[in-house]
Amino acid sequence: MTFLEVTSFLFDGFIISLLIFGVTLLLGAPLGLPIAFCSMSRFKPLKYLSKVIVWIVRGIPLMLQIFIIYYVPGLVFGFQLFGQVDRFFLLEYGIMDAGRITAVLIAFTLNYACYFSEIYRGGIESISKGQYEAGYVLGMTKSQIFRKIILKQVIQRIVPPMSNEIITLIKDTALANCIMVCEIIKQAKELAATKAMIWPLFYTGVFYLLFVGLLTVVLGKLEKKLSYFRS
Repeated sequence: MTFLEVTSFLFDGFIISLLIFGVTLLLGAPLGLPIAFCSMSRFKPLKYLSKVIVWIVRGIPLMLQIFIIYYVPGLVFGFQLFGQVDRFFLLEYGIMDAGRITAVLIAFTLNYACYFSEIYRGGIESISKGQYEAGYVLGMTKSQIFRKIILKQVIQRIVPPMSNEIITLIKDTALANCIMVCEIIKQAKELAATKAMIWPLFYTGVFYLLFVGLLTVVLGKLEKKLSYFRS
């Protein structure tokens, strides 16, 4: 295979990596907010339940979570849920790995939602109580205080840790190949197995570096734009 053919073959896998990245960010980032509110709730059963779930999700390796979500329904209920999804989409639409990708997306979304929730919680709790009190003095409701005073400051404070998690996310997509999802690392492994070409495996690093570089620039500009909130 020529260099351009290898690049095209790997890029097909990187599209799947980007899909996992995009959907996880789109679903996980907003899901983290209600989880954070649950963790800060004054209703103790809800608070402790949320904290236990976050502790479990953050404590178990993401790869193991992918295995649990993909294999446990079959082991416990005797029904290969994601295998059936795979088969349906392959036969009806010619789409491969739909069930596997769905399992990966569920695992990634839950995992990153829990990480994001802790970032949100830390950002919200970092705001001094005096700002809430000032809002009440001005006659604002609790929701108005949060939207008009607290939220913008929280966003500015969480951008750096969120940036780190987002950059980690694109690299974590490589874990999807543990259940044979054809992301970029799986594509490179296939070339190594079928064509005895090992260099494409190292070449995948270029794809990650370029995308991480782009993310770094975009997130850096966002952080700079929000810098006027600094005291």
